[in-house]
Amino acid sequence: MGQTTLLPVGLAARVSVPATSANLGPGFDCMGLALDLRDDLAVEVLPDGLDFDITGEGADGVPRDGSHLVVQVLTQALEELDCAAPGLRLRAHNRIPHSRGLGSSAAAIVAGLALAWALARPGEELDLDWLCTRSSEWEGHPDNACAAVLGGIVLAWMGERTEVVQLSPAAGLRCMVWVPDFEVRTAGARQVLPDSVARSDAVAQATCSALLVHALTRAPEHLWTATTDRLHQSFRAALMQPSADLIDRLRGARVPAVISGAGPTVLAVGTDEQLAGVQAVDRSGFLELELPIGAGVRIESAAS
Repeated sequence: MGQTTLLPVGLAARVSVPATSANLGPGFDCMGLALDLRDDLAVEVLPDGLDFDITGEGADGVPRDGSHLVVQVLTQALEELDCAAPGLRLRAHNRIPHSRGLGSSAAAIVAGLALAWALARPGEELDLDWLCTRSSEWEGHPDNACAAVLGGIVLAWMGERTEVVQLSPAAGLRCMVWVPDFEVRTAGARQVLPDSVARSDAVAQATCSALLVHALTRAPEHLWTATTDRLHQSFRAALMQPSADLIDRLRGARVPAVISGAGPTVLAVGTDEQLAGVQAVDRSGFLELELPIGAGVRIESAAS
């Protein structure tokens, strides 16, 4: 670690980061995609203290002190980049719903890291490898994190380092999400998962996860089968019964529908023809959004 540089008062940066959906059915903890629903965040160096201006989704529920996730990540990342800020003002307009399975935590982590880079390395191209690695370490797994960094569809895993493969979506793919008015915490959703599954379920999961890569990139006609899951969704159903019931109705209409991340949002990905079956399904009680597959994190022009 080199000598610490104290950032000048008034230095500012702005980033935009997308929502993400992880798992995509059988791709548990390793598959994810970005959605064109974005949080916009800006930071400015102050003489001292912390100041917050937060609007949009979850604005009433997030802390206004050093425990704010973006500030935690930003502060630590600045230290890793041999910089420090005497004080910070964070402005955020959040569009990603919190605790709904759309990657709000990953977005906050990626935003904090990208803001730190923009302050510490002004004018330098964002190091995406560093960002994927650090965000995956913060998040604990790379599916949401790498999708938020790189955009599009990713296959990612963690070994000695974070590895990620970007997949080229098949032509004509689009996404729809249904967001309920209740939350499910990721930690709670993980606690209900079993330590082992039947061999037949493991084989079926491996088959579908392999097919999912092919379906997303070359053969979307297989998406309904490829999005079948036996590892996590059924075990979590009681935590989000309205979402589980909606998936049953959608899949009954041959719509490739899954739980987004740890839920409770429902995601469908497919072609116009595959998503046409949505219209015959009762989706009441959910906020429905049609979202393109999105781009990754962006450092915008300096904040004013």
